[in-house]
Amino acid sequence: MRLAEQNRTSEKNDYKIIAVDDEGGIIDSLAVFLKRSGYTLIGCTNPLEAIERVKTEHFDLMLLDFIMTPIHGDQVVEEIRKFNQDLYIILLTGHKDLAPPLETIKRLSIQGYCEKSDKFDQLLLLIESAIKSIQQMRVIQKINQELKQSRENLEKAYLESIEVIRQTVEAKDTYTRGHSDRVSQYSVLIGKYMGLSETDLQTLKIGGLFHDIGKIGIPDSILLKETSLTDDEYSQIKNHPAIGKHILSNATVFQDIIPIVFHHHEKYDGKGYPMKLAGESIPLLARITSLADTFDAMTSKRSYRNALALETVIEEIKTCSGTQFDPKIAAVFLTILENHYEEIEKIQIHTKLD
Repeated sequence: MRLAEQNRTSEKNDYKIIAVDDEGGIIDSLAVFLKRSGYTLIGCTNPLEAIERVKTEHFDLMLLDFIMTPIHGDQVVEEIRKFNQDLYIILLTGHKDLAPPLETIKRLSIQGYCEKSDKFDQLLLLIESAIKSIQQMRVIQKINQELKQSRENLEKAYLESIEVIRQTVEAKDTYTRGHSDRVSQYSVLIGKYMGLSETDLQTLKIGGLFHDIGKIGIPDSILLKETSLTDDEYSQIKNHPAIGKHILSNATVFQDIIPIVFHHHEKYDGKGYPMKLAGESIPLLARITSLADTFDAMTSKRSYRNALALETVIEEIKTCSGTQFDPKIAAVFLTILENHYEEIEKIQIHTKLD
């Protein structure tokens, strides 16, 4: 085996994966498949024993069957979440119709689910995405420990970590390069016109930079796809706020921006995701970031269309005021666009918007 391949295999073995299924044959098949892919798997056929094992051993990832005896997979997660919020869990279902309700998946922080089949290709994609997220969690945990050890370097390390992780996300998609910078600066601009405090403006700044951090856990095959997404692929894209929340939840320095990361795709009328919050139940700073995010999407060139004209964008914001956007925030931003557009242009020039 070549040195590079040995290093990759060694890196994969750094992650402890536990599979829980009351069918021993499934465990054996998973073990063989994942070993061939470079991973080491620990199997458990008794869900109650699996809970106890997670209490006493460290695992990074759990592959969990849903329909089991004596308890189902959602009950297993319910117990684990009482003492472990960090374990990344992928739920396996025999059939999509047998999957638990979406609200249960959200409440228990189940990061993904996959239908069982003779082929494990889709599962492998989810595992590789999970490992990426876990890698980021480890980086952030390490940063957090370093920050605790040296308050003198807190601000420097904080800002450096933001830059590193932000560039990691944007490196995946050339069409969104500079997107997080602009969303951050548009959000701060709106916040200033709303008279928000310096603390809120700083949170908007960092939250805007990090709002799409969860996309690090979305497979490149989906994120970079130029044709239309399938319903399943779009569902995976919609997981990125929850993945982002999961990544950042381990670092105390990022707690203030988690509401932005988790809720920036909510809509004022309650038809957004992931929690379908409505009105002022959506955190204020997330409502601001949502408008800034959408504005940048409309005014940026994409592979499938050119940037929209300013007049079109203004009309779209007016149309969506009260449905997608908070009408008060939309009114403030429309004032900026119609009377102070030079401030928008400064941001676009600074971030080199094409």
